[in-house]
Amino acid sequence: MRSIWNGAISFGLVSIRIKLMNATENHSISFRQIHTEDGGRIRYRKVCELEEKEVPASEIGKGYEDADGSIIPITDEDLAVLPLPTAKTIEIVAFVPASSIDPLQMDAAYYLSANGVPATKPYTLLREALKRSQKVALAKFALRGRERLGMLRVVDDVIAMHGLLWPDEIRTPEGVAPETDVSVREAELDLADALMNMLGEVELSSLHDDYRAAMEQLIAAKVEGGVLPEAAPAEGGGRVIDLMAALESSVRAAQEARGAGGEAGEEVAEVTPIKGRKRAASAPKAAAGAKKSTTAAAKKTAAKKTTSAKSTSAKSTKSAAAAKKSTPKKTTPRKHASA
Repeated sequence: MRSIWNGAISFGLVSIRIKLMNATENHSISFRQIHTEDGGRIRYRKVCELEEKEVPASEIGKGYEDADGSIIPITDEDLAVLPLPTAKTIEIVAFVPASSIDPLQMDAAYYLSANGVPATKPYTLLREALKRSQKVALAKFALRGRERLGMLRVVDDVIAMHGLLWPDEIRTPEGVAPETDVSVREAELDLADALMNMLGEVELSSLHDDYRAAMEQLIAAKVEGGVLPEAAPAEGGGRVIDLMAALESSVRAAQEARGAGGEAGEEVAEVTPIKGRKRAASAPKAAAGAKKSTTAAAKKTAAKKTTSAKSTSAKSTKSAAAAKKSTPKKTTPRKHASA
């Protein structure tokens, strides 16, 4: 890893030379601004307002804008003489329990590496002391033109530092909570607890950025001239009318996802149906009763048709016999002998 800052950790009278490296990296897909008419790249140029011409980076410095709009130049020499002991030092000021740090203060994360062989022994001493105390170190350090607050903790066999926001940089959540009074029933809390138990825990390593994967697929399809991926179906945005019904459905879906009955020796949350839904439950029975009545009626109709067919057949047989009896016999003329 490439170091972004070199300095030392001040631990009482102990000084530990270290190198600071970024502990995270950004995998987001970045875009460029283009002219939609011809696809030309849109670039930003740094132009001096007085001369109205582009200025190279070597001629660009810092300045503070005063209330009246005037600019007060601030040089690197001015910054170098500031009475800051943390300019090149991570100064540890206290050791506190990790639970005392509000996660809202968490900022960027860094790895601290021992810079050279002489720094290895004090570095290891601080690391092991942090492990045994089960605490984190609060420190002050200067980076990128400002003094910052940091928290040192042990990750595997490395000392990591999280940049922290200053307490006055955290906003109070005024006007964020619901203003109306809402009462939550015990039954709703029980179902919420059951749903939380069914969802359980997750391995963070199994989570991934679906948006980035879809974006990479889209870019590859446009480059190769292939078929663009289909848009995902929009989820319903209607408000939940029956919260209990939604919780029950969620618990059942979680149960099905984890398999019927759960794992061996695992307690499975039970869902108690809500009262007042007997009509919906009795509908299948009513449908079954109607089906039986229809079947019985069909059987009666079939029996009636069979009896009618037999009666018609018998009548036809009798009529045929009567017709046969009433038919006259043919007489054959007798021949007379000639004289």
